Amino acid sequence: MSLALTGLLRAEPLKVGDAAPAVTATADDGKPLNLGDVYKKSTYTLVYFYPKAYTGGCTAQGCSLRDDYDELTKRGVSIVGVSTDKVEDQKGFKELNHFQFPLIADTDSKVKAAFGQSATGSAMREAYLIKAGKVVYYDKGVTTKQGENILNFLSRESGAPAPAAKPAEAKPAAPAAPAAK
Repeated sequence: MSLALTGLLRAEPLKVGDAAPAVTATADDGKPLNLGDVYKKSTYTLVYFYPKAYTGGCTAQGCSLRDDYDELTKRGVSIVGVSTDKVEDQKGFKELNHFQFPLIADTDSKVKAAFGQSATGSAMREAYLIKAGKVVYYDKGVTTKQGENILNFLSRESGAPAPAAKPAEAKPAAPAAPAAK
């Protein structure tokens, strides 16, 4: 019995090639969202998990996807975020950060468990890219580079060039060296 309980507490994440769960949960708008339906609407669906709305890493992860949203959707990707936060928190987090994609309030941990995460505690930071109902890409612990990593994966898959790097923040120019005489 203790082995079975331990298995529930330390679940294994889905792996590339596994079938993606078609689970239904409540989205930030208070309506049910069936992931199986989402998978059918786009070539790819990115289901990403984050521990807690309004925290630094979770905001950076979501903003990375927000900032790359146009390019991701051009490549056929729909995005769904998941955490154990309440619907009201998900709605506020989405509005504050101008996320263009739904956020699931997985308060009963049903979505987490379906993806192989422990049914207890907060969601672990993981992302699953799904195509034709199967996991084709998985990562863990990514924050600021989430969108970029997905775009790079899609480029490798299609043989297309990787997207251009985003311009770095402008920094003041260093003083010019004196001309040699």
